Amino acid sequence: MTRERTYVDEGAGRQWRSTIAAAQAGDRQALDELVEGWLPLVYNVVGRALNGHADVDDVVQETMLRAVDNLGSLRAPDSFRSWLFAIAMRQIRDRARRKQPAPLEESAAHEATDFAELTVLRLQLEGQRREVAEAVRWLDAEDRQLLSLWWLEVAGELTRRELAAAAGISRQHAAVRVQRVKERLETARGIVRALDGACPDLRELTARWNGRPDSVWRKRLARHIRGCGYCGDTREAVVPAERLLVGIALVPIPVGLTLSLALGGKTAVAATATATATSVGWSAKVMAAITQPAVAVTAGATLVAGGAYVVTQSPDAPPRAAAPTAASTARPQGTAPTVSPTATLSPSPSPSPSPSPSRKTELYGTVVDAVDRAPDPNARPAALPHRPESGITSTWGAKAVMQHRGEKVTLSGQGYILVRWQISPQSRPGALVMPTWTGLKGRLFHVASGGGRRMDDTTGPDTTGMGGPATGYTVLPDGTQQMWQNEYFYVDGSVTLNQNERGADYGVIVFPSTWDAAEKDVRTGPGQGATRYGQVRDDGKDTAPVPQYVTRGTPADPATVPQRSRV
Repeated sequence: MTRERTYVDEGAGRQWRSTIAAAQAGDRQALDELVEGWLPLVYNVVGRALNGHADVDDVVQETMLRAVDNLGSLRAPDSFRSWLFAIAMRQIRDRARRKQPAPLEESAAHEATDFAELTVLRLQLEGQRREVAEAVRWLDAEDRQLLSLWWLEVAGELTRRELAAAAGISRQHAAVRVQRVKERLETARGIVRALDGACPDLRELTARWNGRPDSVWRKRLARHIRGCGYCGDTREAVVPAERLLVGIALVPIPVGLTLSLALGGKTAVAATATATATSVGWSAKVMAAITQPAVAVTAGATLVAGGAYVVTQSPDAPPRAAAPTAASTARPQGTAPTVSPTATLSPSPSPSPSPSPSRKTELYGTVVDAVDRAPDPNARPAALPHRPESGITSTWGAKAVMQHRGEKVTLSGQGYILVRWQISPQSRPGALVMPTWTGLKGRLFHVASGGGRRMDDTTGPDTTGMGGPATGYTVLPDGTQQMWQNEYFYVDGSVTLNQNERGADYGVIVFPSTWDAAEKDVRTGPGQGATRYGQVRDDGKDTAPVPQYVTRGTPADPATVPQRSRV
């Protein structure tokens, strides 16, 4: 029988009086409902405040543990929301005080997931809503903390009184601080718009920027935008941020979040005794998980023995191998079985056994990109096969701007990647050292070419995108396939793309993309301002072409990866 919840309307917010009161009285089912119901909001508040830092899971866990442990001390159930988020804010500030303000190490940065990136990818935001989400990464930590609460206020999950109480300030002070955050957010939106543009002065200014937002570059870029007619020219009406935030839902709890409710280091017997002796108690599911080797599902996660909210697979991780079927075994020689996107995963947390060392690893990539001829400009491309997409995460966020040797971006998940080329013979012509793909885990395919032009298409009587007599030409290594303006790849796993500029000047901009974007790009024809239609390379199978310069290894010098390899 489902308990009837009593809601109290307070502005746009709602509180669970009966559920909270029942949990305080020791009802374990009610406590379970509280954990399940409030974990998504706590995760979003902490995630936005810390911008997806690797410590998000720990702070969320500590917040929920403290809330459950101290629920009996809450005198007024109606103040549960502000009380819960005040705990979250305290944990966020405690973490900041405990940690030295040192930059995140590169290894840790790869493990952390930018929350702005998660917001864009998992909610599939576009236009100005995407712009708002990406602008958040330009805010300082204190501003992000308040923004995480204001975001919920705009969404109707918090009232201004609750926001002020959670932040530990008066309502009057909250109004002033929220207004300041809105102003800084609008400045950051202008930076995002400008970086998406093509201002040559801005490109020169950011030539040595590492692509990671910080306060110094925020001030530099804001100064440029204020004095630049190109960057300051908004070609569409700018919608206020609060109106855009209303349409941005909560980011779902990531599969991969681990929330331990095992009462710290206590044994199952001690945990059971403690829960029985207290007036709060623990949820039946939590207690069952602590005391029995059972598996139950709650809060969008999986409860397993030991009292931990865990999951079996992240949507950004490559799928586990499924058992071969008749269809998968009937395949061309030298290719690997295709994993069904709908394959059911075992909830067991036990690691899969390692393959036998004597078993030969099959190669999926027997067809490697080669030099090809440009299609007729008016030749419409074939249909682009639609491969499964669960989203791509990038260590650079929504856009990696790589203009110098040594820069790299790691892309993980299952979906499409856009690599946009910028050839600069006017800066330094000559032999081009191609970017390379290293550390491949899973599969990588070259699926389409677009942008409306190949880089060797003519741009004048004797010039192409690769240069001309006055500037000199950028020259590809013998046997290298000519790149287009936009190149689309599909990854199912993870891979690192390395910028290896050592001769000719070039840059690549790398975006997590979608099948829809690639399909639209390749079908943009000459009549729409492009030189030619795009080209589809994907056949939808493991025999689709693998890009040149790819390896599963991680060489000390990425530029040494050979042009052709079988992966």
